[in-house]
Amino acid sequence: MDVAPTTATTDRRLLRGERTRQAILTHASRLASAEGLEAVSLQRLAGDLGISKSGLFAHFGSKEELQLATIETASALFAEQVMEPAAAAPNGLERLRELAELFLRHVENGVYPGGCFFASVAAELDTHPGLVRDRALQLSDEWLQGLEAAIRDAQAEGAIDPAEDAQQLAFELDAYLLLANAQFVASPESGATDRARRALARRLEAAIS
Repeated sequence: MDVAPTTATTDRRLLRGERTRQAILTHASRLASAEGLEAVSLQRLAGDLGISKSGLFAHFGSKEELQLATIETASALFAEQVMEPAAAAPNGLERLRELAELFLRHVENGVYPGGCFFASVAAELDTHPGLVRDRALQLSDEWLQGLEAAIRDAQAEGAIDPAEDAQQLAFELDAYLLLANAQFVASPESGATDRARRALARRLEAAIS
């Protein structure tokens, strides 16, 4: 006689399923940072993780769905480690400094083997139109807009010279961060992140009114 699954049994199955999904996405995001999102395929993950392709299909119906979920996983982790702590800063200037410092720590801590996830995939996808590219570039744009918003807040609070072009300053600060990321990935002992810190401090000192 068939016995209907109990609520507890169903809950355990759902929990196992969610753990499996998160394990897949954690591996996929690390793989994407090092080898690119094109390396993130159902076949590749099945081989890496010892899961059948049919098992992966139970979580992701297509390669595009898998890649989009991988991007969202990386975005959530970046928000947890960088965006949310910086948002607690008491003012715009401190938030700007925290955004930069936490970005550099995110890179230095080796969260992803390829450094900043979004720097990696944005460079890969910028000539590949589609939903995956659009979402990756949207999140990269949101980061730059976050820097600019902190600058504008600091200007409104009187901490940064209102004559500074906020968009240009955000671009310059981000350029320091991205170069540090690229050089750190290539050579962690290069001192690139410390040079970025010095460059950021000098540029902000010049911008402070």
